[in-house]
Amino acid sequence: MPRPGLPKLVATDLDGTIVRNDDTVSAYTHEVLDRVRAAGIPIVGATGRGPRLTELTRNDIRDADFLVMANGGRVVDQTDPVDPIVLRDARLSGRVLAPVIAELEAAVGPLTVMVEALDGHDDPLWGDPDPAWRYPDRLEPRARADCFTGDVIKAFARAPGHDVDELLAAAARIVDPAIATVTQAGLGFIEILPPGVDKATGLAVVAEAIGVDPGDVLVFGDMPNDLPMFAWAGWGRVAVANAHPLVQAAADEITSSNEDDGVAVYLDRLLSR
Repeated sequence: MPRPGLPKLVATDLDGTIVRNDDTVSAYTHEVLDRVRAAGIPIVGATGRGPRLTELTRNDIRDADFLVMANGGRVVDQTDPVDPIVLRDARLSGRVLAPVIAELEAAVGPLTVMVEALDGHDDPLWGDPDPAWRYPDRLEPRARADCFTGDVIKAFARAPGHDVDELLAAAARIVDPAIATVTQAGLGFIEILPPGVDKATGLAVVAEAIGVDPGDVLVFGDMPNDLPMFAWAGWGRVAVANAHPLVQAAADEITSSNEDDGVAVYLDRLLSR
């Protein structure tokens, strides 16, 4: 157990939060996270990355006891690294996704759409090629009808000429949360997830598994997909200096940027009290 005055669980976003702009995590951040875990505080990597990027995620947050991936849709207990346990695996039916996309297009115009359906190591997305997608090597062009034939982990959508926050606001007005969850994680695309899936509900699975109250959880983040866990966690909500304005507004404190190891700086100071 951690000593009095410390949180009982720490959860951090990865990209833009502990991962620097060159896609690396500093040795200092790894060292501080190791000290957090040694102090008896479990660590959760809470990310929008899907399960196909599990290996990369484990490399970026090596001390994580749990992974909350796909914005809460996949939750993995890896306290036994030899035999990790999947605690949650949420999917959205393509038959549900298709009319959601149709409604959005009726409101905002044509969309480029990609779906994440596979969870094998580095499996590709399927869908519409888009010059704005920063990982074109991980996309397999497919007709939309083919993309919607089965269940998906999540979908990405972009309306050329529309700001992503404007598109997200439109989607939030149009999409019934009982049908699907919408968010954005800084990639320039909105993300469409199964209903009830976000980082807060993913973290709640972890908290229940280890008997931790939300009031004892400290979280770090940078983008709107982190807002649900900011609303859920009670010990502290910390935004990095490069965070989206909405995340900064929801934070209790703002630490230095991802480039300046803001999460590690905050945790180092916390452990040194």
